[in-house]
Amino acid sequence: MNWQITTVIFILIAVAIALVSLFNATFNDVKGESLQQLRELMVKKQIEARGIRDPRVLNAMLQVERHKFIPELSIPQAYEDHPLPIGYGQTISQPYIVALMTELCELDGSEKVLEIGTGSGYQAAILSLLAKEVYTIEIVEPLGKQAAQRLKSLGYKNVTVKIGDGYKGWPEHAPFDVIMLTAAPPSIPDTLLNQLKEDGGILVAPVGDYHQELVKIVRNGNHYSQKVITYVRFVPMVPANEK
Repeated sequence: MNWQITTVIFILIAVAIALVSLFNATFNDVKGESLQQLRELMVKKQIEARGIRDPRVLNAMLQVERHKFIPELSIPQAYEDHPLPIGYGQTISQPYIVALMTELCELDGSEKVLEIGTGSGYQAAILSLLAKEVYTIEIVEPLGKQAAQRLKSLGYKNVTVKIGDGYKGWPEHAPFDVIMLTAAPPSIPDTLLNQLKEDGGILVAPVGDYHQELVKIVRNGNHYSQKVITYVRFVPMVPANEK
């Protein structure tokens, strides 16, 4: 019996070593292929080919290194067009959706932007290259602290991170030219609508529970026009009292 157990242990060790070797080989292949080249392919094949036209958005997607905003184990998948886990039950959005939501914001570089759902900081980094100021709120404290440190170390100086409840917005810095939600509430909170600039403020967000829609809302005075863009799937936007 003992020799059988020993044999099983050796087999498990061999399998583990093989898996580690396979990962290292894949990771080295990715590094060898050049992450820059993969990022260029991502923009060309996944984003531009699917209709994103704003040259400033395309350039920002080229500049921001997505692989620096995800766990090391996920780096081989950094420039594939799907979400990736970043811990604490959260994800980094697929590149196409990041580009689409960013283009919907119609940024020209003069705006003050509020982002709800910092996550790893990737979307905030994209926004920082396209807007004057970015304020971003993360409810998961460890994620928010990591994102703040990451953004600072990578040189994104016009981004301010706050740990807090996104449902409350950031009234001290309102009104905002643009508000973007990267988590889905059942409906858009009035507190956020009220923090939009009255003359042409734009809010872009996924909305809904199981069935979610990406919407663009434009405010003019007390009138809010809403357009459904596409169907999406985001993590839910959780208020502080339900954490």
